[in-house]
Parts: sequence; structure tokens; C-alpha cells
Amino acid sequence: MWEQIRSNKRKSVVMALMMGALFFAVGYLLGELFSPGGGLAGLAIAFVIWVILALISYYSGASIFLASSRAKKIEKKDHPVLFNIVEEMTIAAGMPKMPDVYIIDEQAPNAFATGRDPNRSAVAVTAGLLERLDRDELQGVIAHEIGHIKNRDILYMMMIGVMMGAIVLVADIGLRSFFYGGMGRRRTSRDDGGQVWVMLIAIVVMLVASVVAQLIYFAISRKREYLADASGAQFTRYPEGLARALEKIASGHKKMENVSRVTAPSFTVNPLMMKAKGGEKVNLWSTHPPTQRRIRILREMGGAGFVDYESAYKKVSGRPVGVIPAGSLRAAEEVSQKAPAARDERTELDRLRETTDVLWRLNQYAFIACACGTKLKVPPEMIGQTVECPHCGTAHTVEPPAA
Repeated sequence: MWEQIRSNKRKSVVMALMMGALFFAVGYLLGELFSPGGGLAGLAIAFVIWVILALISYYSGASIFLASSRAKKIEKKDHPVLFNIVEEMTIAAGMPKMPDVYIIDEQAPNAFATGRDPNRSAVAVTAGLLERLDRDELQGVIAHEIGHIKNRDILYMMMIGVMMGAIVLVADIGLRSFFYGGMGRRRTSRDDGGQVWVMLIAIVVMLVASVVAQLIYFAISRKREYLADASGAQFTRYPEGLARALEKIASGHKKMENVSRVTAPSFTVNPLMMKAKGGEKVNLWSTHPPTQRRIRILREMGGAGFVDYESAYKKVSGRPVGVIPAGSLRAAEEVSQKAPAARDERTELDRLRETTDVLWRLNQYAFIACACGTKLKVPPEMIGQTVECPHCGTAHTVEPPAA
């Protein structure tokens, strides 16, 4: 695992340098496009923009991501089953601190992890995920997300995502200024042939840079999903749980709100994926590997360790090169698969009621247990008023929900 983390760090530096070079090239050429000889000024402005965005991402990126997803933090009393699973997988992964737990009021089943490092991390799951998945399946998804945290994927993807966003932003500003601001007409009316060539090169680089940056970002994201699947299988020692969960998530037809192409790679399954006959359309723009391939790899595993995942990956993909770093494979121990957990006694209706109650409480609804057995859920604006039970007619004064 430590070799995997070191490998991620090395790749992080290389990819950050590549994205940085692309970004600063765009800034330099944008400066030349605005004013001959202004390349250094453009470079300086690009550097300032990158530093500001990087600092925001490092210190507030997780909070922004959670807020944009409308995720709400919960405590153990809100959903004991989910909390117990996160605790179990934190211990299995050898993490120093349990991630904070959030719920998103979305019916599409999915989840993501975010945070700066294993000491400052969070796992968020949608209401639809809690309603549809049994305990083994939910454990598989949580293990997958904790795999991202353990492998240091979350900060890396956040920083690369910021770099990509900065490249797209600066390139878009330059192109709009050129085509709609009249800059091109002013330049060509007075510049010599050399400056015209600089202008053409700048336009081409800005057009290509945003596309290349996004392709790099999505390619990195796809590989990290395989690594998180391998980690999740090892933490749970039950790959079938994650495989079943991926099937249920991928079969969902509800669209997630508040998701963009920048945040989509963070989810367990791409929430923006396109459906077609035979499954997903996966190409260079895909943020995740094909879900059916991920499921097949998990089900081909003879055990639950990295060596088993690597072997299954090569068999299913037909590629001679796998996805697990060589050092991790050399240090990997044999991990046998465990039997499935005892049957989850909760039905899907039970899970639906449990999740709905959590969402009511998060939205400050008051709960009143009537003597007739009816549970009343009253919106916060009615606190202090009197309501009658629709079944027995008993009057109840609505008290504020307990803290």
C-alpha cells in the first residue's frame, strides 16, 4: 500500500508539472496575443490565478465540493448502520481517523470521497444509495471510497481538477477576447508577419490546451477507479459486494443534480454517463472505466488481494500491463475472500423509511410519537403550534427537535 501511495505521489508531481507547463504556455501566449512582448506579463497573471485557485482548492476544496453537492453531515445516531460500516472500513484500511459522514438528498444511487488527507476527509452517500443497497453492497462502496482516501487520490484529483479548470478558464477568456473583443482585427491591421504567426500559434494552443487538459484529467480518473476497486475488495475481503453495488448504481436511471464534468470523476460511478444499447458509451471523454468491465474484474478475482485483482484485470482487459504498482504487488500478501455477511434483515422498504427519517431530521422536522402508534413528522415552521393526529385526533404541541 505504501508503494502505491509513493507511486501516486510521483505521478502527482509529473502530472502537475505537465498541466502546469500547459497552463503557463497558455498564459504566456495569451499575453503575447493581447500585446506584443507581453508574454511575461501573461505568464505572471497565469501564475497568480493558479496560486489563488490552488490555495482555495487545498484549504476549502472539500467544503466547496460538499456544499455544491448539498451534502449534509450526519452523526452516528442519525444512521447507525452507515456509521458502523465507515468505522469498520476505516479500521480495515488502517486509517488514522474516521472520515466525516455526509448524506446527499438525491435519489440516484452514488457516493464520493473528498478531503485534503486521511486526517481531514469525508465520505458522502446519496439517499438513493442507502435505500437500494444491502449491508454487503454498501460496505463495498464505502471501502472503494476509503480506498481513494488511503491512496491519496482525493487531494491529487482535486488539484489536477483545479489546474484543468484554470487552463479552460484562461483559454476561454483569451479566445472570447480575440473573437468577440475585436483584438484580432486590431492586431492584424498593424502587425507584421511574425506577429501574425504568434497570434495563430496562440489561438491553436488555446484551442488545444483546454481539450488536452480535460483528456489528461479524465484518463487519470479512470485508472484511479481500478485502484480504488482493488483496495475496496481487499478491505472488505468480499469483491462480490462491490460488484453487486456497481450493478445497482449503474442500472439507476435517475439523473443527479448539481454535478459537473469537474466533480463527476469523484463519484463511484460516473453520474453523467450516457446509456446506450449494450451499456455505457465509454471513450476518451469518459471519467470512469466501463462499469461492466469493473464488475467482471471483481468477479474474476480468486482471492481479495492486489495480486488477485491484477490477474483478473489482465484476464478481463486482455492487456499485458496491469494497474497495480509493481512494488505493491511484490509486498502484497495473500488475502482470501470471506463468506457473505448474514442476511440483511432490513427490507428495501425498511431502508427507505430509515433514510427518509434521516432526511427529515436533517431538515429540522419535529417527530411526534402519538400514543396510537402513529409517528408524525412536522415541518419546522409549525414549531410551537398544535397539530392533531390524523388517526386518533389527539392534539400535540409541536416542540423543537432535540439537538
